[in-house]
Amino acid sequence: MTRTVQDLVSQPIEAIIPHRGTMLLIDGIDRFDDETLDARATVRADAWYADAQGAMPAWIGIELMAQAIAAHVALLAMRGGGQARPGVLLGSRSYKALQPSFAAGASLVIRTVELLRSEEGHGAYECTIQHGDVRCAEAVIKVFQPPNFQSFIEGSFSS
Repeated sequence: MTRTVQDLVSQPIEAIIPHRGTMLLIDGIDRFDDETLDARATVRADAWYADAQGAMPAWIGIELMAQAIAAHVALLAMRGGGQARPGVLLGSRSYKALQPSFAAGASLVIRTVELLRSEEGHGAYECTIQHGDVRCAEAVIKVFQPPNFQSFIEGSFSS
């Protein structure tokens, strides 16, 4: 069964990505299409990552980007009636934080733009984090969705 974009983005984020509890950093999806996704996240002053001022260190932005990418991949699969295969963050050549932290209470927008997707499961996304009109971070993130996730993980530990 195919689903409309509005149906997909209006569901709880827990129905889209597997992250749970304190590791679920994004609040929901604002916009989604074939190549882009805008997610939102709120910096929580009482979260595990909060510094003395309740801010989120900017290095956590890479995880915000990864969760937004996971949401994009999942929504593409869900739109066609399927579900996303598990994937991994391979890394980034350059994660650029334009400030040292994201302030407590800040409402962040994480934008992902798909640059590459291969049949073998490799992908690359250009990502940004904005707070209002201010760009806070940017990166090109590389991801991989192995055809058999369990074999991939087991192979990673046996080598």
